[in-house]
Amino acid sequence: MGGMTNRDIALVGYGEVGRIFGAGLAKSGAASVRAFDVKVADAAWAEMARARAKSDGVTLMPDAASATASASLVICAVTAAKAGHAAAKIAKACRAGALVLDVNSASPGTKRASAALVESAGAHYVEAAIMNAVPPQGMRVPMLLGGPRAKEALPVLQAAGFNPSIGSEELGTVSAIKLCRSVVMKGIEALVVESLLAARRYGVEREVIASLRESYPGLDWEKLPTYVWTRVLQHGARRAEEMRESAVTVREAGLEPRMASATAELQSWFAGLRASGVFEGLAKDAAWVDMAEKIKGSDPN
Repeated sequence: MGGMTNRDIALVGYGEVGRIFGAGLAKSGAASVRAFDVKVADAAWAEMARARAKSDGVTLMPDAASATASASLVICAVTAAKAGHAAAKIAKACRAGALVLDVNSASPGTKRASAALVESAGAHYVEAAIMNAVPPQGMRVPMLLGGPRAKEALPVLQAAGFNPSIGSEELGTVSAIKLCRSVVMKGIEALVVESLLAARRYGVEREVIASLRESYPGLDWEKLPTYVWTRVLQHGARRAEEMRESAVTVREAGLEPRMASATAELQSWFAGLRASGVFEGLAKDAAWVDMAEKIKGSDPN
C-alpha cells in the first residue's frame, strides 16, 4: 500500500462528494482518475456527468470493474444505503494490494462487513469519517481514519492531497463518532425546521427566535434558520439516509433510536417536498420564511 507508485485512482460513486474529490485528485497530479456511478445507466445523467468529468480531468466508466481494475487507490463515496453493495462490487473488481477508502456514512456494523469483503479479496480497507461539509473545503475537509490499516494509509492520503488524521485502529469506531455526532447535528436541523414552520403558522416566529437567542446567545439567530433550512432543502435525501444509518448505529449499541429515526423522517419528508416541486421558483438567496411559505396546507404525514 505504502508506495502507490502508479497513482491510478478510482471513484465508486460520482455524486457531489465524488465529483469534488475527483476534480481535486486530477489537479493533484494523479496519473489517472476514473469514476463509476450506478446512475450511469440514466442517459440524461450520464451525459451531464461525462461533461462535468471531462472538464475536471476525470474519466467516467461504464462499470465498477473498469473503473477500479488498475487503481492503487479506490475511494467509495456512495449513498449510505448502498455502501455494503458497493463494497461487494469493489471487492470483486479491484486489484490485490489496492487501498480502498470507504468514506460512506454507514454504521459500524456495515463498515466491518465491508472491510471483511475487501480484505478477503486481497485489498486493504480503511474506513473514513468525513467530519464536516465537503463543500467548500473539498479535499481538505477533516477526515478521521479507522481500522488496522489506518496508519499505513495516512501518508498515502496526505500525499494525494487529503486532510486525514488517525481516529482509531479499531474498525467501526470513527463511524460511531460521526454517526453519534449526526444525531445532534442533523437533529438540530430537524428541530429548527419543525419549530419555525409551526411558529410561522401561528405568526410567532419572531418571538420564538428572540427567545432562542436569549437562551443560546452564542448562535447567530439572524443567519442560522436560513442556513439550516437551505441545507435541509439541498441535502434532505442524503441526510435522511445518513440518519437511518445513525439509527442503525444507535440500535447496534443496544438502544432504541428514537431521535435518530424521527430526524430521518423529517429530512425525508423535506426531500419529498422538494422532489414534488414544492420549492420551485425559490430565489437562490431565499430566506427560511420564503421556504416555509411554499409549504401549504397540512402535513400529509
